Amino acid sequence: MQGVLKPHLSLNVSDLEASVAFYAKAFGVEPVKRRPGYAKFDLATPSLNLTMQQSAPTGVNADHFGIQVGSTADVEAAEAAFKAAGLATFAEEKTSCCYALQDKVWITDPDGNQWEVFTVLGDADRLRKEEGTGACCAPGMTVTENVPSACETPVACATSAASTGSCGCS
Repeated sequence: MQGVLKPHLSLNVSDLEASVAFYAKAFGVEPVKRRPGYAKFDLATPSLNLTMQQSAPTGVNADHFGIQVGSTADVEAAEAAFKAAGLATFAEEKTSCCYALQDKVWITDPDGNQWEVFTVLGDADRLRKEEGTGACCAPGMTVTENVPSACETPVACATSAASTGSCGCS
């Protein structure tokens, strides 16, 4: 393979305008192409061809998406940029995920797609911070701001966990 190599991700979104606004804030750039029911972001950093098309909701088609960065300072910089753009954030420090010890920050788009910006600190001996949990919303994680009222994002789920000791999200 030669030439430009970058991942491509195509999302079906229920509200194109809300999704374009979200991703413009998340990545700090406007889409390079807009057509009726369609938008494309062609990102240099991270290298990503992200497209979205308006579509009726079909349920959860992915677990989450992520961008790996080089250091905890890079995670903190991403969190600061997300907050400055008015996005809700959910931070985790030294958490076990995918058999790796990680620092990360999460954001959730208008369709509930969860994105993490993370750095790997080392290996871990278990899949998740708390075995038996299938979600990123285990108790003890840090909610940073802009917490939604409904349990529909990791931020709201963490709020539920903090107040009740368990995550009410399904």
